[in-house]
Amino acid sequence: MIFPRISPADIAAVAAHYDDLDLFYRTIWGTHVHHGYWRTGKESTEEAVENLTHLVAARAGIKSGSCVCDIGCGYGGSAKIFADGYGARVIGITISKKQYELAKLFNAGIAGVDFMNCDGLANGLPGGAFDAVVSVESSEHMQDKPAFFAELSRLLCPGGRFVVVAWLAREQPRAAETKYLLEPICVEGRLPSMASAGEYKDMLAAAGLQDLRFEDLTREVKKTWRICALRCLTRISRHQFLRQRFFDSTFPNRVFAKTVLRIWLAYTLGSMRYGLFSGRKPWVDKL
Repeated sequence: MIFPRISPADIAAVAAHYDDLDLFYRTIWGTHVHHGYWRTGKESTEEAVENLTHLVAARAGIKSGSCVCDIGCGYGGSAKIFADGYGARVIGITISKKQYELAKLFNAGIAGVDFMNCDGLANGLPGGAFDAVVSVESSEHMQDKPAFFAELSRLLCPGGRFVVVAWLAREQPRAAETKYLLEPICVEGRLPSMASAGEYKDMLAAAGLQDLRFEDLTREVKKTWRICALRCLTRISRHQFLRQRFFDSTFPNRVFAKTVLRIWLAYTLGSMRYGLFSGRKPWVDKL
């Protein structure tokens, strides 16, 4: 597992990252704060990000009446699709106050959708309450990943399904990749650590989750970062507020604009992977 040599990001740093970069994320990418998934390569960006949400729904077995917990829900884009498109009841959790406020605004009037502004590991939700728990690009921000997977298991009802979609380090990255790409990405992206697919599988199994399946989606999603890099160059130059923010030396998260290029390179070189993990909580015999 990759751990940055400086102090790892804590919950407050992760929240500040998303609060500070709220307008940046929405201007550059939109209200789905996750990768696009290009099945054919011809989809628009909007279609690609929704493709990923539909893939998550399929692997999680989301259907009418399902009770779903979306940990790291961002602006609630996926929650809206789970509710409107599948008839699920959804609770979304985000550590970012701005994301929480906008998720409530963007999803106002949608039945069966609610949001919480809290730490995903201290959510106060009852155990065994969810048919599906999904985490799309949020496990990377967890300081204690084994504890996160244990919490995911706690929230699931017996037989309930989970999906975790994550940024991953390649298995056994070279020293130069770690020093110049993976560690800086962790620091600049406020990731306390970055694990490999093998390490994720071990942690999920240790949490007692079963029927584990891993799908490498790197080829289908890496176009995301080429688009983001090009949009950074054009939209920051055209958007006065963004331009002022990223040339303000007192703005602590301005470095993330550089990280976009670093992530693009990491995918191009194979230093980073992108994967979907799915499985279920074991059934418990009724006494």
